[in-house]
Amino acid sequence: MTRRILPRLLGAAAMLTALVAAVTLFAGSGFASGSAAQANYAPVSTSLPTVEGTAAVDQTLTAKNGSWSYQSTPSYSYQWLRCATNGGSCVNISGATGTTYKVTSDDVGHTLRIDVTAKNSEGSTRAASNPTATVPSPTPSGPAGAIKLPNGEISIPASSVALPDRLVISGVQYQPRVIHGRAPFLARYRVTDSEHGYAVRDALVYALGIPYAWIQNGVEVRTDTTGWASVTVTPSAKMPRRGALMMFIRARVEGQPILKGTSTRRLSQIYFR
Repeated sequence: MTRRILPRLLGAAAMLTALVAAVTLFAGSGFASGSAAQANYAPVSTSLPTVEGTAAVDQTLTAKNGSWSYQSTPSYSYQWLRCATNGGSCVNISGATGTTYKVTSDDVGHTLRIDVTAKNSEGSTRAASNPTATVPSPTPSGPAGAIKLPNGEISIPASSVALPDRLVISGVQYQPRVIHGRAPFLARYRVTDSEHGYAVRDALVYALGIPYAWIQNGVEVRTDTTGWASVTVTPSAKMPRRGALMMFIRARVEGQPILKGTSTRRLSQIYFR
């Protein structure tokens, strides 16, 4: 009888072992499958967010979410980024967490991006837009032809200066400050306008020494973009070794009468010894 029961017990044990192994395998497979499915519930970006609007100072940009795949509807949050011209090295713009952003002067020379985060009960995912164009320096207001200089000043062409606005010789420089001997020296004169103090370019500047015989007659010189004209002054043999030289300076707009229109004049003095 023992010979009959023992094989049956052994067979039952083998079946139990196989059943336990099958249950364990099924459970493990089920748990792994469940984890993978759960991960798929978090939002997935299928097309990047975008930025609508013109990247220029005082213009408003609007964030668009792009397209997302999800199991349950997500909520969205936003962070505007200020980046290098190539779109890299981005930093968060403090307080810029809405769907719109007004471009400021701090953004000049940078690109902008919107970082969108989609979140539901299963997780969150971030996606950033492509960078905008580089934000340019704002076009200055003022007369026709006005440009903004690197130092922030405005430069205008002489042709834009019209009455009652006039030219002004606002700056005088001599190199050296005191003349030694009769060697040529450099005189620099700056021209601005009377109404705004803008630098005036392409104004014609002429300098004449008094007494007239003490220096050689020069030529009219145009002011550069910053409003400065550089004039080389050559003393004559009649200039004394010591004393003071008076310079008569005139600035005018090309095409206007020499002593009329918006022209201006100024006297300046330089010492020699």
